[in-house]
Amino acid sequence: MSVDKALVAQRFAKAGQSYVEHAVVQKQISAQLFEYLKAYCPKTFDSVFEIGCGSGNLTHLFRTHFQFDQLFLNDLYEDVDQHFSTIKNIAWLIGDIEQLELPSELDAVISSSALQWMTDLPALLKRIHNALKPKSYLGFSTFGENNLIEIKKLTGQGLNYYSSEILKQKLEENGFEIVFIQEEQKHLYFDDPKLVLHHLKATGVTATAKSHRWTKQSLQQFYSDYQQFNDEQGFRLTYHPIYVIVRKK
Repeated sequence: MSVDKALVAQRFAKAGQSYVEHAVVQKQISAQLFEYLKAYCPKTFDSVFEIGCGSGNLTHLFRTHFQFDQLFLNDLYEDVDQHFSTIKNIAWLIGDIEQLELPSELDAVISSSALQWMTDLPALLKRIHNALKPKSYLGFSTFGENNLIEIKKLTGQGLNYYSSEILKQKLEENGFEIVFIQEEQKHLYFDDPKLVLHHLKATGVTATAKSHRWTKQSLQQFYSDYQQFNDEQGFRLTYHPIYVIVRKK
C-alpha cells in the first residue's frame, strides 16, 4: 500500500494532543526500546539523530541515560517542537525523512514506531548507513505483520509490514550487522468496537485509511464483525512491535 505522507502528517498533527494520552502502546514500546538501547549501545555519543520523534516518548527517556553533544530531531510537522521546550542543542529536520538530506558523521540513529510509514525502507537504510560513522548504531522499533490485524481483516486497510526475517535480511544487505532483534505482541482491550476506532483516530493511525470512507451501514457492519475479536477481556486490538539494534560494519 502506498503511503500519503501529507495525510499522515495531517492526521498526526490533528491527533497531537490526544496522542500523548491515548498512545499507551507506543509509550510502552519506546520504554522497551530504551532498555535495549541501554543494554547494547555505548553511553556517550557526539551526535544522535532521531527519526519521527513525535511527542518525545523516546527522546525524553534517551536523555536520562545517554550523553551527547548534538541532537537532530525529525518529524513530519513543525508543531512537535512544543514537546521539546526543555531540551537544548536540538537541530530540527522537519519533513518527510525519505526526501530530506540526512546529517553526516552520526554516532547513532534512533527511531520508535515510525519506520513502518516508509515507502522504501531499504533505500532509507542505505542512506542511514552512509550517514553513520563506522561501528555506529541504529536502534529502532517498527511493527510486524500482525500489527492491527483485526482492522486489516475487517476493512482491508493497513500498512504492508516486514517480517523480522525480511527486516534482518534488508539490514544485512545494507551493511549492518545485527546486534539484537526481538518481537512481541501486545493486546489492548476495549469495551466496545467504537472505542477501538476512537483509539486509532486519537493516535493518528487512521492515516492508512485514505480510501476508506465510513458510512452508517459500513460502521454498523464493522461493529457487528468485530464481535469475533471479543473475549472475556473485551474487544481485542493487536500491536506487533519489532525491536532492532544494529551496528554499521
